Amino acid sequence: MRTSVAILAAGLGTRMRSKQAKVLHRAGGMALIECVVEAARQIAEPGDIVCVTGHQSDQVQALLAPQGLRFARQHEQKGTGHALKCAQEEIAAEDGLLMVLYGDTPLLTAKTLLRLRDTQATSNAAAILITTTLDDPTGYGRVIIDSTGAVTSIVEHKDATPHQRSIRVINSGIYCFRADLLWKHLAEVQPNNASGEYYLTDMAAILQSHGHRVEHMHVDDPSELLGINTRIELAAADRLLRQRKNDALMLSGVTIEHPETVTIDAHVKVGQDTVIEACARLLGSTEIGEDCRIGAGAIIENSRLANRVQIAPYTLMIDSIIEEAAHLGPFSRLRPKSHVGPDAHVGNFVELKNTRLGAGAKSGHLAYLGDAEIGPKSNIGAGTIVCNYDGQRKYATKIGRGSFIGSNSTLVAPLEIGEEAYVGAASVITHDVPGDALALGRAKQVIKEGWVSKRKKK
Repeated sequence: MRTSVAILAAGLGTRMRSKQAKVLHRAGGMALIECVVEAARQIAEPGDIVCVTGHQSDQVQALLAPQGLRFARQHEQKGTGHALKCAQEEIAAEDGLLMVLYGDTPLLTAKTLLRLRDTQATSNAAAILITTTLDDPTGYGRVIIDSTGAVTSIVEHKDATPHQRSIRVINSGIYCFRADLLWKHLAEVQPNNASGEYYLTDMAAILQSHGHRVEHMHVDDPSELLGINTRIELAAADRLLRQRKNDALMLSGVTIEHPETVTIDAHVKVGQDTVIEACARLLGSTEIGEDCRIGAGAIIENSRLANRVQIAPYTLMIDSIIEEAAHLGPFSRLRPKSHVGPDAHVGNFVELKNTRLGAGAKSGHLAYLGDAEIGPKSNIGAGTIVCNYDGQRKYATKIGRGSFIGSNSTLVAPLEIGEEAYVGAASVITHDVPGDALALGRAKQVIKEGWVSKRKKK
């Protein structure tokens, strides 16, 4: 059967104590709503997924629109039944299956959703809901099950009797309906409870009253169904998602030392036999090749590393490309659009910005290289500074193959230094240097003998 998905994500989440809509908070390197969408896309085409937005609708839609989803707006938050009604016009299929998810359940897996879909598709039930058992079910809706295993009703905690509150089987809020029966009877949901809201949970009793069976699918691990309501729960979800990611990488052949200290985002890729040391952070869309080593405390974001790259401790990198067998760090910083060639070396306290370092080139210590193209086999001495900004505009520097830039040089852009050229230490270079030339740009040394003694007498 065709499967449609409605993701309810309209709430602000007042218990988060945040100006930001709850579903935009992040866990495991993604917004909560992105985690849910990623799972939903394993069971439905993007055009069959409708996200119901409310608070900060524009921001939520801007985040998800590139994935091809559809959107509906719940202008007033009147409960889950009302939210689903708001989505009806955008849900393309009036028959088949309709799965209802929530935008604040980031731990829900595609495996569970596939199981729910297949269970519903092969049953005669009008709806199947996911349940789990909690030691302390306070705050959750209780699922009332008869002797045949059918669900007779779902009672919200605030509306439950003392006996019903003793039940530990809870409703996760995740359903899979026969779409035709849902739309036929959804209007029968009424705001007849303590909060005055339209509860989708009422559909269990409504469908049963019309002679339709409602069943439940039990999930043994309650953590998968964790809904995020507080920053404490957000931290717990982040921890579990990152543990899943670390476990998957280690099972694929990656060594992670002290994995409880390492932060790896959901979409990061790491090749076989790479070693990740303690406290490293691999963020965004980073891709790391095989046989690399990522040093302790390194932070790498949205960057691509080829095979056999060595990243020494406490190196920072964003939006950069590192080619095979390059060596960086410790304490290097690569700002956006840095490109380090094969076998090149970027040493301690060297900063690159929009700079390409050619194959085998070296900048070992204490340098700033911005808006520069540095040829293969060149050597950049300690303390070298590229002066690329005049207060209004940025200018480029080009250094040819095999050039040698002496320590403490100041290169004032725009500037071109030819191949195999030398720049003497402590030079200030303001004009182009031809290849095979030596450039000196410093004042002549003057020695005044006896000057110190004369000064002391004064």
